[in-house]
Amino acid sequence: MNKKMTALQAFAPFDYRIEELDIPKVEAGEILLKVHGCGICASDTKTFHGGKRVWGQTPETRYIETPVTAGHEFYGEVVEKGEGVDDIEVGDFVISEQMVPCNECKYCKQGHYWMCRRHYILGFKKDAPGGFAEYCKIGRNGINHKLPKNFPVEMGSIIEPYACAMHAVERAAIKHTDVVVISGLGCIGLAMVTIAKKLSPARIIGLDIRQNRLDKAIEFGADYVFNPMECDVAAEIKKLSDGYGCDVYIEASGSEKSVAQGLDSIANLGTYVQFGIFADKISADWNIIGDTKEINILGSHLGPYCYKAVIEGMIDGTIKTNGIVTHTYKLKDWAEAFETAEKDPTSIKVTIVP
Repeated sequence: MNKKMTALQAFAPFDYRIEELDIPKVEAGEILLKVHGCGICASDTKTFHGGKRVWGQTPETRYIETPVTAGHEFYGEVVEKGEGVDDIEVGDFVISEQMVPCNECKYCKQGHYWMCRRHYILGFKKDAPGGFAEYCKIGRNGINHKLPKNFPVEMGSIIEPYACAMHAVERAAIKHTDVVVISGLGCIGLAMVTIAKKLSPARIIGLDIRQNRLDKAIEFGADYVFNPMECDVAAEIKKLSDGYGCDVYIEASGSEKSVAQGLDSIANLGTYVQFGIFADKISADWNIIGDTKEINILGSHLGPYCYKAVIEGMIDGTIKTNGIVTHTYKLKDWAEAFETAEKDPTSIKVTIVP
């Protein structure tokens, strides 16, 4: 094996570079993956542009450790394993969950590993490098899932966002009588549609400003779709729910307007799930939550305990993936790939293949 590899490393906002690095050495409990594909997450483009939640207001509040190899939506083939790795063999295809838990804090010990206090997410910490590279080492605390050897690149690179979508849908505790609204129909929002469809709610309503995504939502199981730029969404939702509003509103866009829209659209005693990430602090009429509607407000973070179900659903076709990966680029063309992910209205998921 060549002892060098290329990787996309983050140094500072707007300063990402293709670097030649040593291929990581594998120690006890670790595995080395030859990366087959890595999707570009919205958090990747936000980080490139200096997102405050990652770079912090001061060096003391900074989350990211630089330089670091970016990317967390990846999978690959095991080419080397360390002593003590008994459940994975060289030649296996593997995806590793984005959280690398410490296994020592109270959250990890309670089984809530995705809320690990240390909070190491692949692609942001030097001890948890990401998958925008030819090879990636997964540490001894990595949570790995084996895949069929012929698992397509376009599906392998979207397992992680689909797991996030499944967790958000599970948080909503959808019932078959519910009117469900999913706001924001990117990769994760569309995954929420196909996963929510499996629960047979009364209606699924999708919201987005891009027509191609609205069309895809109908294909994936939405009963109705609306463009918030073209209609009064809250009014349309109430028309479809006997005037009451939706029972579940899942916010997957990261838009401040979507929050106000959701609070306006949701019925009394409804459930609001926040998944989308905002660029900055936002404001909303908080009185609606308690004094007016007594709704449940829930957060959703990452995709714990969802990978196995997502993989099985992708394989048997009950979870739809067709057309989600719209663009594929080589690692050397990462800048064009990032620009496409951020600006091309036809893009849903952009994947980088080393």
